[in-house]
Amino acid sequence: MKTYDTNEYDVIVVGAGHAGSEAALASAHMGLKTLALTIGLDMVAFMPCNPSVGGPAKGIVVREIDALGGQMGKNIDASYIQMRMLNTGKGPAVRALRAQADKNKYHEVMKDTIENTPNLTLRQAVVDQLIVEDGVCKGVITNTGAKYHAKSVVLTTGTAARGRIFIGELNYSSGPNNTIPAIKLSENLEKLGFKLRRFKTGTPPRVNGNTIDFSKTEEEPGDKTPRHFSYESKDADYLRDQISCWMTYTNPVTHEIINENLDRSPMFSGDIVGVGPRYCPSIETKIVRFADKDRHQLFLEPEGRDTKEYYVGDFSTSMPEEVQLRMLHSVAGLEHAEMMRPGYAIEYDVIDPWQLKHTLETKNIKNLFAAGQMNGTSGYEEAAGQGLIAGINAALRAKGKPGFTLGRDEAYIGVLIDDLVTKGTNEPYRLLTSRAEYRLILRHDNADLRLTPYGHELGLISDERYAEFEDKKQAIAEAREKLSKITIHPNEEVQEFLKSVGEDKLSAGLKADVFLRRPRVTINDIEKLTGETISEDRYVKEQIEINIKYAGYIKKEQIRIDRLHRQEAKRIPADIDYNQIEGLATEARQKFEKIRPETLAQAERISGVNPADLAILSVYIQNGRYSKVK
Repeated sequence: MKTYDTNEYDVIVVGAGHAGSEAALASAHMGLKTLALTIGLDMVAFMPCNPSVGGPAKGIVVREIDALGGQMGKNIDASYIQMRMLNTGKGPAVRALRAQADKNKYHEVMKDTIENTPNLTLRQAVVDQLIVEDGVCKGVITNTGAKYHAKSVVLTTGTAARGRIFIGELNYSSGPNNTIPAIKLSENLEKLGFKLRRFKTGTPPRVNGNTIDFSKTEEEPGDKTPRHFSYESKDADYLRDQISCWMTYTNPVTHEIINENLDRSPMFSGDIVGVGPRYCPSIETKIVRFADKDRHQLFLEPEGRDTKEYYVGDFSTSMPEEVQLRMLHSVAGLEHAEMMRPGYAIEYDVIDPWQLKHTLETKNIKNLFAAGQMNGTSGYEEAAGQGLIAGINAALRAKGKPGFTLGRDEAYIGVLIDDLVTKGTNEPYRLLTSRAEYRLILRHDNADLRLTPYGHELGLISDERYAEFEDKKQAIAEAREKLSKITIHPNEEVQEFLKSVGEDKLSAGLKADVFLRRPRVTINDIEKLTGETISEDRYVKEQIEINIKYAGYIKKEQIRIDRLHRQEAKRIPADIDYNQIEGLATEARQKFEKIRPETLAQAERISGVNPADLAILSVYIQNGRYSKVK
């Protein structure tokens, strides 16, 4: 194939899904001349699976992306049709926002944003090969022979890398939603020495909403209280005309149809070799794995305001099309549903993520970064979070500046990336609140307080927005001080109030901040009882209430974080030879050599490494010839 040179760029991003969009926008906003290449312009930030953003842990990632100056939060706030806060009956550590998206509008808003961002060029192309010289990535070559050169390259191929779709006995080479797959890039990565894995994901059938009997289903409406993913969104703009989702269930008839046709499911016939997601299995897998269950819940979710397509959530399948139709018709409310698109499974290539640094740069090729599903994750939010970090670091590398990373105590994004590069993954990785050991610190409500200073320092948060952030911090401090000066007296009104909410009566006066520690007391209650205005801002009140009520637990987490920081400060030399360290267990030696941990804290998190191995490694670093990182 003949090749020809084109314009040079600072950063090239391959792919423009959720990871690629964030990476390209971050690089461009940091002032770098950026090129985003996508297989199809209609696939920019496309949602081939669930048309939603957020949920447990994932919703917090979206808030973190926004706090750092990314786009996903703004994009969903401009295109949602329903917004709901989940887990409101539980503690603040597990509360998370979820939005149902207008699928087409989400794509259109992101594409419009990319097209109108200075320093950013969007182009349709299939990348076949990387330009690598002396272990340094210097650009890409497309299937038309175009050669694009850059100082940094970010790969965000999603599920297109050697993608193959399965519907019953039918299977064919394809990217998501019947797009062109990327075949030669995977082959090129293998030639460059990368270890690839084969993963699988899937999507359910879509049905015509006009043919659903909603009277047989349960309504799931949106919240009336204003909710937002972006800190820049205003309560006054909150959508009141929201579209409901609906819930129904499978039943023994559904399960019988599935069991009778398991031999036709590529998941069970052996046609699919890729590993599927543990936390989002196909309906066939659920029926087999949980054979004792007589029903499984399904969600009927509209794909947009101007379409009748409904996504049948939790009904992912790769059964033959006619079997899918029988399965649908066995479900209450879907007896006469018209299937507009069949569900399918898709296999694709991923890079084993232990081959990456915390900056998401690859270890064996400099200036090459990877983000999104090609790193072994599942979900739009995990992809976008990685894309933002990869784009930031690609831009920093192009500028000749040190990389940027987030710790496990700073963000769910930090937990996600550390899990990937330290532990790797044998299946599509899904972020869960249980994966974060400091989740009371990493809350939905305080992402701006944790991360906005970083976003401003990187040039992704404007001076105007940062000034508003500083005003919020000041308002929190002033309201907190005001609470500490107000005394709640045990008068008749106060005692009656306490009785009404099931709290013990006061025996003496208390300062308002101490009074607020009581579980059923809010700042609004204090304002009513005292006639004092603590704050006009509900978000300021939220911060104060959480920090006062959970102060003891937060303090305990902070002690653990301080220990983490001490361990993170103990750096491991990059050129250390683990074969020279006597006493290390064979498993520890092999895993240290494979993962190349950067700190003792990271080494401690590697599975199979015991305390004795860590002690030996620590002593070797302290007493050996390695006194500092070279």
